[in-house]
Amino acid sequence: MTISLSKGQRIDLTKTNPGLTQVVVGLGWDTNKYSGGNDFDLDASAFLLYEDGKAKGADDFVFYNNQTGGAGSVTHSGDNRTGEGDGDDEQILIDFGKVPSQIHRIGISVTIYDCEVRGQNFGQVSNAFVRVVDASNNREVLRYDLGEDFSMETAVVFCEFYRHGADWKFQAVGSGFSGGLSALCKNYGLDAS
Repeated sequence: MTISLSKGQRIDLTKTNPGLTQVVVGLGWDTNKYSGGNDFDLDASAFLLYEDGKAKGADDFVFYNNQTGGAGSVTHSGDNRTGEGDGDDEQILIDFGKVPSQIHRIGISVTIYDCEVRGQNFGQVSNAFVRVVDASNNREVLRYDLGEDFSMETAVVFCEFYRHGADWKFQAVGSGFSGGLSALCKNYGLDAS
């Protein structure tokens, strides 16, 4: 049975799901009726964070142009440039057993590509969600629907996975940023230029 979470909620992931070692993080969204003349290209990414909450280099930032990081523990499925269709628009695979010991959190975010030029923001996005699926049996473990809480934001941290002793937990974050990918990278300690 899928557990639905609200913003700010946390859940034991591996402790309550014995044997869960690999998850598929599915992210999806729809765009509202919008006549700006450009497709919406939303991009999922993962930030592998040290104890201080910061990423340290390129291997700690996984996205469509750097599809594997964290010593092979996090893999991006590739870029979906339109978000058309039902289901997951982009996916990130996490193998908890391979995550380097110095990584304490994995932040999952979505940004709008070329948002300034295209005049796009998350106020024009609806039905955004993140779901966590057990990679071994394709069973959906949990789901977090973001709701319609955004207006001018161009980047959103959907969720974070974090270590708690030998286990991994999940937190529904839903935190928006203006400034797109650059602002998000700066928040996580990276220079996006």
